[in-house]
Amino acid sequence: MNDIVTWLTDPAHWSGEDGIPARLLEHLVYSSVAVLIAAVVAIPLGLFIGHTGRGRFVVVNLAGAARAIPSLGLLFIAVLLLGPRLSGDAAFLVPCLIVLVVLAVPPILAGAYAGVEEVDPSARDAAKGMGMRPLEVLTEVELPCALPLIFSGLRSGTLQVVATATIAATAGLGGLGRFLIDGLSVRDFPQMAGGAALVALLALAVDLVFAIVQRYAVSPGLTGRTRVRRASEPGPPPDPALQTPA
Repeated sequence: MNDIVTWLTDPAHWSGEDGIPARLLEHLVYSSVAVLIAAVVAIPLGLFIGHTGRGRFVVVNLAGAARAIPSLGLLFIAVLLLGPRLSGDAAFLVPCLIVLVVLAVPPILAGAYAGVEEVDPSARDAAKGMGMRPLEVLTEVELPCALPLIFSGLRSGTLQVVATATIAATAGLGGLGRFLIDGLSVRDFPQMAGGAALVALLALAVDLVFAIVQRYAVSPGLTGRTRVRRASEPGPPPDPALQTPA
């Protein structure tokens, strides 16, 4: 533990192209781009499946099967197939992003379609009774009610991507995984442990950010905070006029 603290607090590791800030920024860029692409693909698809019920069996099972694919093996296959067709850093960056997107899609997709499926049917029927069109029902009723599960899916997918983006270093890219790969090549165990600690701290920080955003972006009535708060509040004192004398 002392070696990890010493490595993390060494000023030499906080400057330059190979320093912690630069590697952290690279890691965040890989993760953010992958999660953004996955969200653009998975959320609309999940909303469509949850709203219509069409294609649920096929899409959900394909997404579930994607969870079982080894990320490192998929990266090597993607590099072999796409690398010769691309040039420069793109030969490794594109395959890496594909792997991270495949990893992020299943939880985001599951959160989106499950959130819509669990909307109270009475709320949906009331919206239809008011003359809302199917698209209006989806965007004005189902989507707001599905936000808690959508955020949960995004949160889970993002954490998985942040933890797995270290594989970018195995393809010659940057990110916090460089500390693991470079440390292993020279048997610098404090550097490897420090890199692993940085990944863990980043994942915890991202999880905290999602928790804060979800708390303020989602209505308290959808998360149950209102009921919890009301249950914890003391009730009014009893009316003396209604009390039975002993």
